Amino acid sequence: MAAGCAFCAVAAEKIIAQSPLAYAVRDASPVTPLHTLVLPWRHAASYFDLENEEKRAIDALLTETRRAILAADPDVAGFNIGINVGEAAGQTIFHCHVHLIPRRRGDVADPTGGVHAAIRLVLGLSP
Repeated sequence: MAAGCAFCAVAAEKIIAQSPLAYAVRDASPVTPLHTLVLPWRHAASYFDLENEEKRAIDALLTETRRAILAADPDVAGFNIGINVGEAAGQTIFHCHVHLIPRRRGDVADPTGGVHAAIRLVLGLSP
């Protein structure tokens, strides 16, 4: 646990799935409904600081959480999975967390390019 880390002190009632090495919570500022974060229990600043067992545990919870989201919302037609590593990449809480973002048809006018298109838009680059 790291002092002052919001993810090291997550309230038990916020946890929607867990394993000995990782847990899942809904994002406090969701991009879409059911946007979920999957995190290691151990405080690690980035994905590159994780042990292989933690990466496998996160992957297993991503799969489990994806199934639960699909069961809860039949309109979900796809997902974006993302990890911000470092301040320059947009990381604001330095406890590794993986975003699982459900996507629905029509949630944006043209989803072509997925995350790549979103980053280009933020950078002001043409598609």
